[in-house]
Amino acid sequence: MTKSYHHDFIINIGYTNVSKRGVQMNKAQLIEKIATETKVSKAQAEAILDCAVENIKKSVKKGDDVKLVGFGTFTKAKRKARTGRNPQTGKAIKIPAAWAPKFRAGAEFKAMVK
Repeated sequence: MTKSYHHDFIINIGYTNVSKRGVQMNKAQLIEKIATETKVSKAQAEAILDCAVENIKKSVKKGDDVKLVGFGTFTKAKRKARTGRNPQTGKAIKIPAAWAPKFRAGAEFKAMVK
């Protein structure tokens, strides 16, 4: 099965997602890996992952930074108002200021990816 997205091309092959950027891991695969490596059930691993993600989202929404030493920091960043273009008409439009989530990778994670 082939899916086309806005700026990416993804091919689903069994449990492996392959895109033009390489192999991607989805949530189910991450849960399976966590369950295997920690010797807990998949249901427990999913509950733990969901809880961690929910707490990160709630904290960032409040404006708190979430720092995971060795991995990175999740923050809430302000985007300035700016002028954009309507792609269909080419007409200039005003894009209002907005808050957006931001992730900054930690030094250890950056070094590992190099």
